[in-house]
Amino acid sequence: MSLAKLRKKIDSIDGQIVSLLDARAKISLSIGKEKIKNKKGIYSPDREKAVLDRIKALNKGPMPAAALEAIYREVMSSSLSLEKPLNIAYLGPRASFSNLAAMKKFGSQVNYVPCDNISEIFRRVENGHGDYGVVPIENSIEGAVTHTFDLLVDSDLRICSQVLLEISHNLLSNTKLENIKTVYSNPYVFGQCRSWLLVNLPKAEQIEVASTTKAAQIVATKKNAACIASVLAAEVYNLRILKKDIEDIAHNITRFLVISTQDVPPTGCDRTSIVFSIKDKVGALHAMLTPFSQNKINLTKIESRPSKKKAWDYYFFVDLEGHRLDKKVAKALAQLEDKCKYLKILGSYPVSE
Repeated sequence: MSLAKLRKKIDSIDGQIVSLLDARAKISLSIGKEKIKNKKGIYSPDREKAVLDRIKALNKGPMPAAALEAIYREVMSSSLSLEKPLNIAYLGPRASFSNLAAMKKFGSQVNYVPCDNISEIFRRVENGHGDYGVVPIENSIEGAVTHTFDLLVDSDLRICSQVLLEISHNLLSNTKLENIKTVYSNPYVFGQCRSWLLVNLPKAEQIEVASTTKAAQIVATKKNAACIASVLAAEVYNLRILKKDIEDIAHNITRFLVISTQDVPPTGCDRTSIVFSIKDKVGALHAMLTPFSQNKINLTKIESRPSKKKAWDYYFFVDLEGHRLDKKVAKALAQLEDKCKYLKILGSYPVSE
């Protein structure tokens, strides 16, 4: 078949796709009205998971699964914006890794609100100025983001979803590599790129700033300077990517949480996050963990934090497999509540990545 005829077939298919997308959008508008009438959250993590799982199952190729998911992420983002204009609070400024995580979850069609710190994200969602917040919780190399843990203890907000973002560090500049005299970035990033910098820019001065995005902003106005930041930062601040993926350790992943006022129903593949404090006696922590073992519930994470209310008093943050409404999870949590001083369920949410 000739190229012209093949392109005519593509045009015909595109027409059908546009028509079907418009039909889908009309239904989304009706869904939005129903959600608002019934005072339900516009973003439904359980429905999102169901849609993506179904699309993955329907795909027979040759379209890669990741590409199809990216397309549907934007389709769902458009649907969300039609149902209700959404404000997503994230740790800014624009082009930060938190911004990238938020865009990975909500797509490009919602409104993003940069915040100066994690506390501001919580405040915006709590007072209704933000519909959802995206906050970092842990990094596979650096460990826990302790401030997020502390805020979760006192806030009434719930975890409704999570995002895993693979962190890529890139050298950005409008100067040739051999002319670079100073490099700007976050101190944690310098630590993660130490070996590369030692080999390739051993004489360059390393200047620490608050964020990788701030580094990009500075370098955009300076000569003989470079920064370590994201690919999006290069696009936003008109910088060239001199070298990609300069981190010393591959598979550097940061986990982000989506916080909101809503609960999420079970999907069959969920995680529950809780926090508890224990009574001060020998073997207390072991006793707290026994209900999970007895009910055959797998714990995926445990993290301790000082309570800040009493010396040597600690909170324990635990992630476990299953939804709080699952029979065996509910039983284990009831048993735990009888044993501990304090128990709070931070949220049950889909595990989709």
